[in-house]
Amino acid sequence: MRFSLGLCAALFFGATAAHAADPERIQVKGEVIDTWCYYSGVMGGPDAVVGTAHHTCALWCSAGGIPVGILGEDGEVYMVLKVGKDDQSAGGDTTLKLASYNVTADGMLYERDGIKYIVVADVIAEDTISNLTHEDYGPVPGFAIPEPK
Repeated sequence: MRFSLGLCAALFFGATAAHAADPERIQVKGEVIDTWCYYSGVMGGPDAVVGTAHHTCALWCSAGGIPVGILGEDGEVYMVLKVGKDDQSAGGDTTLKLASYNVTADGMLYERDGIKYIVVADVIAEDTISNLTHEDYGPVPGFAIPEPK
């Protein structure tokens, strides 16, 4: 039995391609987080990469272009693609003032392959950093400091 290359490609991509869900308008309340440290675990578990204990690192990652996310009160992470009309805002100066802050964001939710993305139209509320974790972890969590060899 012979298959054409086009038919094989159509079968492969048709079977593996995930379809994005239609976007929906939502409001998300949660903390603006550094997605690299949150997902990689490089600085410790999820409780160590939020609040004041992780604020400085979150600033550096955002300024370096790492996309930010919103860790929602529902425990979901919403990857921020854009804030307002600023196309460069997902990792950069716009989010520097929001790093580690608790916000309420209004925007369009997109979901693909189990990942939630949000295009934030407006930050309708922002609170100061209320998750004061320095008391528990200090400015750098001890388990994030490499052991001497």
